[in-house]
Amino acid sequence: MGLFNFFTQEIAIDLGTANTLIIHNDKVVVDEPSIVALDRQTNKVIAIGRQAMQMEGKTHEKIRTVRPLKDGVIADFDAAEHMIRGMIKMINKGKSWFFPSLRMVICIPSGITEVEKRSVRDSAEIAGAKEVYLIYEPMAAAVGIGIDVEEPMGNMIIDIGGGTTEIAVIALSGIVCDQSIRVAGDNFDADIVQYIRRQHNIMIGDRTAEKIKIEVGAALPELADPPADFAVQGRDLMTGVPKQITVSYTEIAHCLDKSISKIEEAILKALEITPPELSADIYQTGIYLTGGGALLRGLDKRVAAKTKLPVHVAEDPLRAVVRGTGTALKNIGNFKFLMQ
Repeated sequence: MGLFNFFTQEIAIDLGTANTLIIHNDKVVVDEPSIVALDRQTNKVIAIGRQAMQMEGKTHEKIRTVRPLKDGVIADFDAAEHMIRGMIKMINKGKSWFFPSLRMVICIPSGITEVEKRSVRDSAEIAGAKEVYLIYEPMAAAVGIGIDVEEPMGNMIIDIGGGTTEIAVIALSGIVCDQSIRVAGDNFDADIVQYIRRQHNIMIGDRTAEKIKIEVGAALPELADPPADFAVQGRDLMTGVPKQITVSYTEIAHCLDKSISKIEEAILKALEITPPELSADIYQTGIYLTGGGALLRGLDKRVAAKTKLPVHVAEDPLRAVVRGTGTALKNIGNFKFLMQ
């Protein structure tokens, strides 16, 4: 059995729209943006992850950058397979002779269709996986933040990723009711691009929009601990000349308001369809926020004001899902009931 384990490499993957994280031997070994740079003529991979991210929006006609995932699901099958393969190679760097068989646990959005599920499985198998298990993101997030999912106790998890926001009520090792909406981090970036264009007459790229979201992104126009104004460079639409402006968190809070309202509506809808006994539990335990979107300043306070429930932001929310996927992988025998 020991020899078999040596030739089998176990990895847990959080295949996200914005970032892909991989856990191997209980450690996060890969944390890279979900992006691939390809040669247009040969379709050969030039760069993956952070390297490809630096090329985004700066490529010439022979190179194209592709984000293989859109709204939490695979949009470009070939690019996804190249990306998974390339990121697995990052784990085995310097071991070119060593090609173990792979056992993978991959997390997927709860609102995914059977066809989309199949494409995730196929991509992993083509990338070299012998065994593939799928786990729903809210379930992985719950395990990752230390909730005992087997208990007959209701817990509400909101995972705000890059492409989707997953809202799920979990009890007895299953998802009782859920809402999966395609409004998340990418929509926030698009809102910022639109706002800067409309309000300041300046064109910015997605990478700059993401930087603005990280530096001065907020869900409330008034914060107790406000971030400093942020300098933004872009192209002036009137003159075509590069220009710099400063934006405040209050401006960004106003421009993100519509998208956050959609997330709030989905939360209220999920609470509406929750069985009464579980509603009583959620009143006691509150709501847990995970995913990169949970880092948006003031979001917990805004959701708490809307729902009148206590809201907890998970510790290291960006890695909650992959940590839970890693735990499920380590105890695959006990957690098989969670797998798809």
